[in-house]
Amino acid sequence: MSNPPASDTDFRKTWNREEYAERAAAAEAKRKEESKARYEAKLLGKKWHAPVDYSSLEATTARNQRLNVASMVGKTTIVPSGSGVGKRGRSAGFYCEDCDLTFKDNLQLVEHLNSKQHLVATGQSGEVELANVEDVRMRLRMLAHRRRVLEEEERRAWQLDLGVRLQEREQIEAKEREEKRRKRNEKRRKGGNDGVKQEEDSWEGRLGIIA
Repeated sequence: MSNPPASDTDFRKTWNREEYAERAAAAEAKRKEESKARYEAKLLGKKWHAPVDYSSLEATTARNQRLNVASMVGKTTIVPSGSGVGKRGRSAGFYCEDCDLTFKDNLQLVEHLNSKQHLVATGQSGEVELANVEDVRMRLRMLAHRRRVLEEEERRAWQLDLGVRLQEREQIEAKEREEKRRKRNEKRRKGGNDGVKQEEDSWEGRLGIIA
């Protein structure tokens, strides 16, 4: 059985029109439902938020490192015009990739990072689990282990620094010895036998020997 000849458009991707039509209809129904809920909340004087499945979110934990808000100081960033409207989108300032928002100063950024919106966007529920005795013990062990690791790294760094300083000192002393040896040899070459003869005469004069 022979395969049908390939055409010059077989490389193009084919689309399932029915599947994408269903997706578009579902997205449109969801948009209308959210618009209706937003309008009803506005009539009641409330602010509408999209429903969140908190069962799928993890408990909120403390940040492991400090915020580096000074990393862009003194730098120039080129931002396309119209890329951001208000806080929405990337523009000049502190940009949050999880929420697609830009803030003009670090105080607004910190407030946003602690807000419910950002926590939910990053998969956190905003609730903090209460620690029991075993959690406290594990935390203390972890901190003790981290301290030992830091002390070991500092000790290795100090030993390495000491070794480098000793090596540099040995190199300096070797250069000084070489320089002294060079000057001594140069002095001997300049003096020659006359220098040796003059030195002998001076010693004979000191001893009272007259030739």
